[in-house]
Amino acid sequence: MTVDWISRHALSLWGLLLAVALLGADVAWRRTVRRREGLDPAARSFLRPTTAAAVVVAMLVIASVIAVEVREQAGLTLFDASLASDLRANMPLPVLHAIAWLTQLGNPVALAVVTGVVTIALAARGHRRLAATWLVALAGTALINTALKHVFQRERPLHDHGFIVEHTFSFPSGHASGSMVFYGMLAYVLLVLTPPRWHRTVVVAAVAFITIVGISRILLQVHYFSDVMAGYATGLAWLTLCVGSAEHARLREGRAARA
Repeated sequence: MTVDWISRHALSLWGLLLAVALLGADVAWRRTVRRREGLDPAARSFLRPTTAAAVVVAMLVIASVIAVEVREQAGLTLFDASLASDLRANMPLPVLHAIAWLTQLGNPVALAVVTGVVTIALAARGHRRLAATWLVALAGTALINTALKHVFQRERPLHDHGFIVEHTFSFPSGHASGSMVFYGMLAYVLLVLTPPRWHRTVVVAAVAFITIVGISRILLQVHYFSDVMAGYATGLAWLTLCVGSAEHARLREGRAARA
């Protein structure tokens, strides 16, 4: 009954989840701004080491728990299968067609092209360290996701709408992890390079795109719920590690320049 209710109200829940994510991002950013205001400019970090470590550990634990559930075909996989089946029965085709367009915000080919363009642009403007971090983050998440897919070799949910056809393994979701790292890293690059008046908009927009891409994969029945949650968790862990490392290097460089 619970799964059927979720599938029948999937779009409303998607909208609610998006609203909660955006509100959470806005609140978190406001707290970050207040924290940074009292610090010396050379010590103003977008991500504190303790916070980065906590996020990485938490996300790895979450991803590991989901992975064990999937490997053992435990209770979470039963929920996955029921939700995918009910979505297949309840989602109208015109809605699925529209969602299939939205999911292209996480298209790996398009993101790879943009990744190359941003790398070249950053390097050409002298931001070589930032360009290297950007490239390592995006290349790394692709390698991590590909490796995990081949380890688990999970088949995708069945669907017959034909709007999206995928041929790779299902677990974890590459669109979820890829959008997390791509839009998260893009937000970080913009936070470093743009004036503060744009920062709040950048953070909220990144969270919106990440949420839209990941959840669209569940609604389209090309990924199970656990695929997307694991993709988000592994993507956020890797993103946090990359941003945390970049911030450490940036602040160390700034202190050395002021010494």
